[in-house]
Amino acid sequence: MRHTPTGGAGSTGAASSGGKPVSIGTVLTQLREEFPEVTISKIRFLEAEGLVEPKRTPAGYRKFTAEDVERLANVLRMQRDHYLPLKVIREHLDALARGEQVQLPAPAAPSRDLVEGMHGPDEERPTAARIGRAELLAAAEVEEAALADWESYGLIVPDADGSYDIEAVTIARLVTDLGRFGLEPRHLRAVKAAAEREAGLVEQVVAPLRRHRNPQTRAHAEATARELATLSVRLHAALLQTALRVRLP
Repeated sequence: MRHTPTGGAGSTGAASSGGKPVSIGTVLTQLREEFPEVTISKIRFLEAEGLVEPKRTPAGYRKFTAEDVERLANVLRMQRDHYLPLKVIREHLDALARGEQVQLPAPAAPSRDLVEGMHGPDEERPTAARIGRAELLAAAEVEEAALADWESYGLIVPDADGSYDIEAVTIARLVTDLGRFGLEPRHLRAVKAAAEREAGLVEQVVAPLRRHRNPQTRAHAEATARELATLSVRLHAALLQTALRVRLP
């Protein structure tokens, strides 16, 4: 599963002038022409997630082919332009490797909470995808009474104009699924509180970066926030699994 298509105008080209595999430092230099916020830790993270599989020298050093570099560029584009989760990106890359056509969603902006945590009060902020109440009810396949109940517990919060962040659809579906197991909205307040605490930790890390005057540094804050959010979710899942094994041997 090494094949990815070229990236068109944004293609990174060959990994080196001689076509030989290159080091992670060279990859970083090439990618930063299009993705100034990318870091070595980000490349290693994508490798750990199985998005790229560089070869290793006998001494254990990573060596990336031109195909590896283009694959990384495609991953970063899907994150930057479409805000796709890594699982979906992996599925798209697998489909492309099989020679299938992949239809990407329209470019989207990040969720409002992350945007507000990554931009200063005087900066222009991208507009996140919004939906109306009727659209939310239809997309989540829920009744008005259920949505009103979730709102009363703060699980879903409308904006001042009555619209919702697109993530509200995902939240509504998950709350519905959990409800089938007898978990009511009042039981999920602890989950919401935990998420808000985790968001606070992310904010502590990115706040100094988002106040920086350098636009590349502010772009790095955005990438850092997304990566921290992903790592936080993985840690939460691992801790939950560990706790369950302890309580339910």
